[in-house]
Amino acid sequence: MARRILVVDDEAGIRRVLRGYLEADGLEVTEAASGEAAVAQVRAGSPDLVLLDVMLPDVDGIEVLRRIRTFSDVYVVLVTARAEETDKLVGLAVGADDYVTKPFSPREVAARVKAVLRRGRTPGAQSDRIVLDGLTVDLAGREVDVGGRRVALSALEFDLLASLAGSPGRVFSRRQLLERVWGYDFYGDERVVDVHVRNLRKHLGDDAAAPRIVGTVRGVGYKCLLEPR
Repeated sequence: MARRILVVDDEAGIRRVLRGYLEADGLEVTEAASGEAAVAQVRAGSPDLVLLDVMLPDVDGIEVLRRIRTFSDVYVVLVTARAEETDKLVGLAVGADDYVTKPFSPREVAARVKAVLRRGRTPGAQSDRIVLDGLTVDLAGREVDVGGRRVALSALEFDLLASLAGSPGRVFSRRQLLERVWGYDFYGDERVVDVHVRNLRKHLGDDAAAPRIVGTVRGVGYKCLLEPR
């Protein structure tokens, strides 16, 4: 069954070009020309991925993303004409899975979409559950419990945690995490990992100054600090 992509942009020409490239890759494409329409379509249609322009005429794309994240963990790739790094990091902090900057190559956009869609079950998982000291990751149900408390994570945050928790004590470089979670075709800045680790820690109640679950190995990357139960 074809994966469904929602392309959100107020310029019909851009939507038409992106639709052509995405459909050529066998994807099913729907369109929205405004932020309000995008939120409504995500609620009604449950797409697999939203390609979301930041500069929309009614509601800023970042606000659209915030609204979507209140009810859906659908993959979201931001499309922005803004060059400032802070805008990209804000989008990632709110819950975007990737971003592309205008002017862009439609072929690159299609490649990024495919890379995000390839994210699935964490590579190397030996069972449907990872049980560590105080942490349970249900890979089949995509649910996380910390100290008996259910924690809501975005799709990307879940995949990141599952990668780390699946090999407790192993140090993963940022590049390794990008390859495992974002996909081999990821073109962005490796600092996207830091943003999502920060968000993940916040959801888990993990103190970055004295972490108990996700530790930082300075100059290298991150590792899961918990012991198998």
